[in-house]
Amino acid sequence: MISIEQMGIVLGALPDPVFIISRSGKYVAVFGGRDARYYHDGSGLVGLNIADVVKKEKADWFLQQIGLALDSGNLLIREYELSNKDVRGLREDGPQQPIWFEGRIQGLDFQVDGEAVVLWVASNISERHDMEVQLRALSDTDQLTGLFNRRKLELDLALFHETFERHAVPTSILMFDLDNLKKINDTLGHYEGDEIIVAVSNVCRSELRKTDIACRFGGDEFVIGLPNIELEHAVQFANRLHESVNRELSRFCIDGISPTVSIGVATMLPEDRSYEDTLKRADNALYEAKRSGKNRVVAG
Repeated sequence: MISIEQMGIVLGALPDPVFIISRSGKYVAVFGGRDARYYHDGSGLVGLNIADVVKKEKADWFLQQIGLALDSGNLLIREYELSNKDVRGLREDGPQQPIWFEGRIQGLDFQVDGEAVVLWVASNISERHDMEVQLRALSDTDQLTGLFNRRKLELDLALFHETFERHAVPTSILMFDLDNLKKINDTLGHYEGDEIIVAVSNVCRSELRKTDIACRFGGDEFVIGLPNIELEHAVQFANRLHESVNRELSRFCIDGISPTVSIGVATMLPEDRSYEDTLKRADNALYEAKRSGKNRVVAG
């Protein structure tokens, strides 16, 4: 039989910190946190309130999770971050990278000073989180260009269409590909063709807003999603992109022929059942641009 003294030693030896916290957010007890790679001594928290330690928005979130755990009686598992800007009293020149935690929160069957309490186990998962972010980025990224791939594009366009249906926020789509690339590939080889594709990708990145998405759709075909942009402004953007890309590609001139771009533009309409209807109109506009002589912008 383990004595109370021995149980205290066991709890104190836990690698991750364990908190007993009341419904109102008071730190009742702190155990563990012995893994010095990730944690500092938390004993000074006892008697403080969460709102004394972190700023209001984050404190409100912690209190919400405590309430959910107590009211449901279930074990809650939550991932959350804490950064320099969240914690009260830290110097502004402190670490800027957020630390990610997995919190396991369980209501306990007793009260302290007349208040219900939870057990909150906090595990530092920053390394795992960073790895997950890197893997997610790899799964969403085209290897050659660094732009998004088709999988990521389809997910984002579906979200844009949902926002359009619910809130009438417009989204325009550009679809474009390279003219005369086959001649360059046949003459100089596919490595030169890849260099051209990368050059186009770099121009796209320089022209886009943070909210825009650019994707290599396949081969030398690209798609750009422009949220909150009506057709008129999308065509203006397409014309600017057309000029910028052609200016960059002029250095790849072969036998007097330079690669150029043809662009199709479309905007989501109320009758579009999904983003695919908009994308199909952009594709048809691109086909019309190619059919009518290439190296131009056509709105569909």
